[in-house]
Amino acid sequence: MAAFGINKIFQSMVTTMLFLLAISIDRYCFAADEDMLQDVCVADLNSSNIGSPFLCVIKVPGLNTLGVSLSRIDYAPGGINPPHTHPRASEMVFVLEGELEVGFITTANVLVSKQITKGEVFVFPRGLVHFQKNNGKVPAAVISAFNSQFPGTQSIAATLFAASPTVPDDILAQTFQINTEDVQQIKSKFAPAKKF
Repeated sequence: MAAFGINKIFQSMVTTMLFLLAISIDRYCFAADEDMLQDVCVADLNSSNIGSPFLCVIKVPGLNTLGVSLSRIDYAPGGINPPHTHPRASEMVFVLEGELEVGFITTANVLVSKQITKGEVFVFPRGLVHFQKNNGKVPAAVISAFNSQFPGTQSIAATLFAASPTVPDDILAQTFQINTEDVQQIKSKFAPAKKF
């Protein structure tokens, strides 16, 4: 009987130690962003991120250092946020006004898409190629939330056709099964990438 009691105590201690170990590891394995060493950020409100003539993105600077980010995106009729990815975050959009066609492509190349309207939400999993388009005749607006302070945005077309130095024409021609003249024509429509 005494051995049974000691065995129970030992199991309880091991369980408690494993729980404490899991909690301490969890912070480093599954956390979104590390805390920054600043308390207040002064944003440059004169800068903007314009994805196309039909799209305007306004970021919320007050969330700096909190490990999340939020944007308001306004779409003119016909406006598009072209296929892109966020390598460090999932994205959730909440429709404020209008309606959007939204979708993402799974790693099995399956398109998951939906028409969303005012009051509806759609989630794009981290790292998957996705898009939004206003097919309506009136403007649309969304609040876009990310589970990272810096989700990163990689536009598929700009990544391939506006990289600096450029992706070789023959690589793109073979990839898209077009000729190099077509590749050069497509590249000419993109501004050169900024060097950092």
